[in-house]
Amino acid sequence: MIRSYVAVRQILLALAALLALYPVWFMISTAFKDERDYASSPYGFPWPLDFGNFREAVHGGAFATWFTNSVVLTVGAVILSTAFAALAAFAIARMSFRGRDLFLSINVALMVVPPVVMLIPLFIFFTQIGFVSTYHGVILIYAGLTLPFSVYLLANFFRSIPHELIESALTDGASNLRVLLAIVLPLSAPALVTLVVVNALWVWNELLIALVFLPEDSLRTLMVGVTVFQNRFTLNVPVTMAGMLLATAPMIVLYLFGQRFFIRGLTAGAVKG
Repeated sequence: MIRSYVAVRQILLALAALLALYPVWFMISTAFKDERDYASSPYGFPWPLDFGNFREAVHGGAFATWFTNSVVLTVGAVILSTAFAALAAFAIARMSFRGRDLFLSINVALMVVPPVVMLIPLFIFFTQIGFVSTYHGVILIYAGLTLPFSVYLLANFFRSIPHELIESALTDGASNLRVLLAIVLPLSAPALVTLVVVNALWVWNELLIALVFLPEDSLRTLMVGVTVFQNRFTLNVPVTMAGMLLATAPMIVLYLFGQRFFIRGLTAGAVKG
């Protein structure tokens, strides 16, 4: 009975994995086909491999500009969010002050607020202060939206660090900032890598805010550009898939780089209190 249950569970998990991976396989295989091969066998294995779709994807639009814009926004937002989250999380996890629990509760509540409800007020406010169509305006929005989760994850991880290490450093005369930089952050590599990967994935793939706050063609992000690109090459599916593959490749590399820390960081952030 137990063996049958395990076998059924493994089969269901394998089917679920295949369903999740099939769109990836379709994107990759189609990107290496020419239009004739795709028309004759849209779901078959690509052979011979055709790399012309990637050249056409890169030269079919301002791909380099879109890519640069996405890199600037992602790096800026992740650095800003991580820096402020580390300071706030250390205060919540290791310092006593009035309103600490209330601050954490408000922070957790902000995690469930959808960004779309803040779109119109933010746009009106940013228009008044001249932050529309600017890198720093969108970076501030992205950093603010990722900050609640970042604070929650880091605060829970910081609480798992032995209290004796921090007390010993404070007794030796180290300041709270020195303790954070020299002890807490080096010991929090799994949580920090997890945070960088999760936030970078979200910012890189975000579409609505970039579409509204960066209306100029020269400021389009890669996701917005790929959407326009997809409309331009609607009938040329292989070129569209090649463009999408190029757009997702940086995040795949980032995840592969941080995957050994990823599960540990998420687990610690979820169960430590």
